[in-house]
Amino acid sequence: MNAEFDITETLDVKGASCPMPVVKTKTAIDSLAEGEVLEVLATDPGSMSDIDGWASGTEGVELLEQAEGDDVYKHYVRKTE
Repeated sequence: MNAEFDITETLDVKGASCPMPVVKTKTAIDSLAEGEVLEVLATDPGSMSDIDGWASGTEGVELLEQAEGDDVYKHYVRKTE
């Protein structure tokens, strides 16, 4: 776990499959302020590439880190604007 950022909010999308993790991540990020970090907890292995692809193609968000744990995929996304 990277301690270089503070988690503002945690979004639990465990059990949801594509495209819901990305849809819910986008909605949650929209409600954050600039510089805040969203932690996303997902069980869909596809969320690794889905959230990465979404963050790469979306202005104003930065994917800080992704981690794979006990059947849970963690994504850390910062709102940059």
